[in-house]
Amino acid sequence: MEKKSESSIIIGVDDKVSYPKAFVLGLQHVLAMDLYIAPIIIAGLLSLSAQNTSFFVQMCFLATGLATLIQTGAGIKLPVVQGPSYVPIGAIAAIGSKLGLGAIAGSLIPGAIIITLLGYPLKIFAKAVRKIIPPLVGGTVIIIVGISLMPTGLNNIFLAEGNIGDNVIVASVSAGVLVVCMLLGRRLAKLGTFFRLVSVIVAIIVGTITASFFGSIDFSPVKEASWFSLPSFFPFGKPVFDMNAIITMILVYLIILMETTGTWFVVSSITGEELDEPRLNRASAGEGLGCFVGSLFGSTPMTGYSSNAGLLAITGVASRMVVIVSGLILVFLGLIPKLSTAITCIPEPVINGIFGIVCVAIVTNGMKVIQPIHIDDRNMIIIGVPILMTTAVTVLPKEVLSTVPDWANYILSSGITVGALATVILNLLIPSTKKEAETENVKEAL
Repeated sequence: MEKKSESSIIIGVDDKVSYPKAFVLGLQHVLAMDLYIAPIIIAGLLSLSAQNTSFFVQMCFLATGLATLIQTGAGIKLPVVQGPSYVPIGAIAAIGSKLGLGAIAGSLIPGAIIITLLGYPLKIFAKAVRKIIPPLVGGTVIIIVGISLMPTGLNNIFLAEGNIGDNVIVASVSAGVLVVCMLLGRRLAKLGTFFRLVSVIVAIIVGTITASFFGSIDFSPVKEASWFSLPSFFPFGKPVFDMNAIITMILVYLIILMETTGTWFVVSSITGEELDEPRLNRASAGEGLGCFVGSLFGSTPMTGYSSNAGLLAITGVASRMVVIVSGLILVFLGLIPKLSTAITCIPEPVINGIFGIVCVAIVTNGMKVIQPIHIDDRNMIIIGVPILMTTAVTVLPKEVLSTVPDWANYILSSGITVGALATVILNLLIPSTKKEAETENVKEAL
């Protein structure tokens, strides 16, 4: 991805901020995440006890923090927040149900090592990405990321506990407050900058207060959670290495890697930082190491969270220091179950109302990437057809997925993966004219 000259970033990637300010800004990323949703779904599919479910969620907080520190501190070295991926939910549930919980860890470890090796020492990943993903493809993938996430946020509002009308009001208030803070940030001077920097926290506070008027808040689980709990290696049993399970998870890991690459494009577009070969290889290695650490503590595979990437555009804060502090907060929450449980009690409509605006920010940043590109018939197909396919997969009835092979199920369960694959394949298959190729080469050179 080429470096952009225009940016709405207030605090740059390598800018330093005070520790109190970094804590507040980092807390926004943590509060805006729904990282506990995936582990709760998996726990339900595996019929885990309430105690084991709580511990599983705790380990996901811990693993998310460690993976974020690895990726942002030593991997891609950009403000990328890691979190549990939704892609492997079906595979993990199937492996755990058929082969036991130990087989889950046994299937996750080899795949994580392979993803790491693709980055270093093999250095294969960056060469593949640079060859097949020019700005046209990268910008389209960013748009696809935003579009594919929109229905998720909306469904989480409509299907959340409580009255749908009340949920829509709460979500609308949360989103509205966020938009107002963003607009104030662009129209006022220093006070406006303050509103924009803390816009997410303000939106969460106002949204939560609004939800309390409808009786949508329940903090009773916090009372039952313990204050402190130490992690342990392989908490659900020693790893069992089954070849079929390992091959399945390797496929899943490759899909996750493609999905998280879309997030890296989003971050690159927002921050204006180039995704050169060393950075891409470090990113792949960081992704693999984060997943490996997570598997040791009984967590699920990690991926870069697009929602947090969108927060960079909304708040204008792209400091790695802030995201590193987010990672430290997540690690701390993984050790203090009472606090991590309190975060899970924030009503879903509040988080997903904010999430909707984040998706809008992601889509518009993708549009910025493809804006300078001439849209002829070829480029129209490369941009439009993948968006159509992403939308088709997003609205695909869930019962259809049960009728296809497992490998197809994993792909079709992710609109980002389908859209990204379609974009890459169409760009490779549809020949460009000599003039178009020369224009593209000039743009990349610039």
